Amino acid sequence: MGTEFDRDIEVTANGTGEHTVELGEGWVVGGGVNGGYLLAVIGNALREAAPGKPDPISVSAYYLSASTPGPATVRSRVIRDGGSVATLAADLSQDGADRITVLATYGDLSGLPDDVRTSAVEPELPPLEQCLPTSAAPEKLKKTAPLLSRFDLRLDPAYAGWAVGQPSGNGVVQGWIRLADAREPDALSLLLMVDALPPATYDLGLPGWAPTLELTAHVRAIPAPGWLKVRHATRNVAGGMFEEDCEVWDSAGRLVAQSRQLARAPR
Repeated sequence: MGTEFDRDIEVTANGTGEHTVELGEGWVVGGGVNGGYLLAVIGNALREAAPGKPDPISVSAYYLSASTPGPATVRSRVIRDGGSVATLAADLSQDGADRITVLATYGDLSGLPDDVRTSAVEPELPPLEQCLPTSAAPEKLKKTAPLLSRFDLRLDPAYAGWAVGQPSGNGVVQGWIRLADAREPDALSLLLMVDALPPATYDLGLPGWAPTLELTAHVRAIPAPGWLKVRHATRNVAGGMFEEDCEVWDSAGRLVAQSRQLARAPR
């Protein structure tokens, strides 16, 4: 059945533009199923909507209400299928209610020039052995946030002081990451990785669940095999909400994905 990630995002065609999926219990954090995992589920269904355009390039999602483990339905439709890219839409529903609505651009990243260039600066992380593994988190936390066990995540200790009540105040969380079973990254898994780390508000002394309201992800290239570097940062907390910018860098030092989301600040 493949890797855990591939198994848990597997969708089954159930008519024109409709797929069913069983949302896995292992992807829960806080009050619902993780938003990045849900984005990958929808992204997997959208791959079948436009033949020859298997890769997400831009995906914007609005999270209407929390999803829970169990059966769900993804309904997708083609807005426009052009020469190199297609514009697609999808909704994920449970119990007769829409949970997420998505607008996306899909194409074939393997057919694009492999010339990632950026003025962004790759995060400088300590070696893996000097970072803090989330596998060492208390068992009680692992039980309430099963998502932690889906990853091999090593946090940069410079921005992990919140774990002992000493946040840096910079609004940054960053580290090395890969799936727990070492499945190599691809374009679809990058939709998961942009929402995989603890919220950047932890580093502001605001721990807790931070439900996403809107998230836009841009996938810039197919990642090279190996560990990814992920950095989350926020600059503003206002009106009970905060923005979070994410960068994902691959083992070749390329910026392969970016995202920005608006989320509710932890209560």
